[in-house]
Amino acid sequence: MGKISILPAAIALLFFASTARSLVCDITKYGAGGGTSSDITQALVSAWKEACAATEASKVLVPAGTHVLREVVLEGPCKSSIEVQVDGTLQAPADPAQMKTDGWVVFRGVDLLTLSGSGTFDGQGKTAWTKNDCNLKTDCVTLPINIRFDSVTNGMVKDITSLDSKQFHVNVLNCKNLTFQHVTITAPGDSPNTDGIHIGRSTGINIIDTGIKTGDDCISIGDGSEQMTITGVTCGPGHGISVGSLGKYPNEQPVTGLHVKNCTITGTMNGLRIKTWPASPAGTASDMHFEDITLDNVGNPVIIDQQYCPWNQCKSKAPSHIKISNVSFSRIRGTSSTQAAVTLACSSQLPCTEVEISDIDIAYHGPEGPATSVCSNVKPTISGKQNPAICASAAASPTASPVSQ
Repeated sequence: MGKISILPAAIALLFFASTARSLVCDITKYGAGGGTSSDITQALVSAWKEACAATEASKVLVPAGTHVLREVVLEGPCKSSIEVQVDGTLQAPADPAQMKTDGWVVFRGVDLLTLSGSGTFDGQGKTAWTKNDCNLKTDCVTLPINIRFDSVTNGMVKDITSLDSKQFHVNVLNCKNLTFQHVTITAPGDSPNTDGIHIGRSTGINIIDTGIKTGDDCISIGDGSEQMTITGVTCGPGHGISVGSLGKYPNEQPVTGLHVKNCTITGTMNGLRIKTWPASPAGTASDMHFEDITLDNVGNPVIIDQQYCPWNQCKSKAPSHIKISNVSFSRIRGTSSTQAAVTLACSSQLPCTEVEISDIDIAYHGPEGPATSVCSNVKPTISGKQNPAICASAAASPTASPVSQ
């Protein structure tokens, strides 16, 4: 896997600050005990408040052990850089009825934040997944996300584990310059709506050398996301790496500047996907590039789906008004679990433009025959090896399958 050794200056400052810390706020000093019956919520909040108020670099320490944690918001602004080091296992309430918001652990309005440690955020989602019906109806029960980052700038998340979240594992909203490195995300393949990392309305997000096994998109990229790098990620099970879905709501912001490199995707429902709703408001998604990807038994390995409409939620058959442009898929190799290895199903109203396909080698060994490609409303630039032959014949726009949200 590719490694990134040069980090943005703000992230490097975090590492420097962590070596010069003079204040450590261990939650045991604020009344936290040990054992599975120990509720550390108030102790964590108290430690955070002291660390956040410090004028020098500070650290909140959650030591090894199993700790019960109720919903908590760790809010800035703080007076200096701050690190939360979690070395124990944090357990959320198992019963979702005990949780009143959509975030279990929320970091909000913090600059120069590090979340680190060998610990685990255990969302105890199994009891909640049967109550998750958001893939079937719009009026549904909102379940909590394991970790939310709201308006965090210049941050680093490293080495932690998110386990069995009730909904998304990690949600990134209105953040700038936030890096995830060596993060582990784990949930069963049949856990609903448990996206690994969801990004929305954020700039400068990096996901590096991270392993994601979950029941929905390993990484999902929502509207307003700009300048994102995803490299060295292993994904599967799950629904792949997805841009979108886009165009479901009015006033969505453009998506631009995505680079996905040196990733491995295994046993997922989809691979590299861009998905927009039909009958959408106007919008754009551009400057998106996928390269050096290894696939192992992946459904729909390369797919642009501008008719995305899971579970027959769409009332109108009008085409998508999301304009997709400047997209490339390069050096994508491995095996597909579906015959259509490459599907480029663009909008009849706004055909995709500046699409490049180069060095594709995807094999399918099912009973239908060799791998195929399906193209509509797009004329890609094609180069290098092409297995299957890309857009060899025109085809009617395929009907989108009811896959994931």
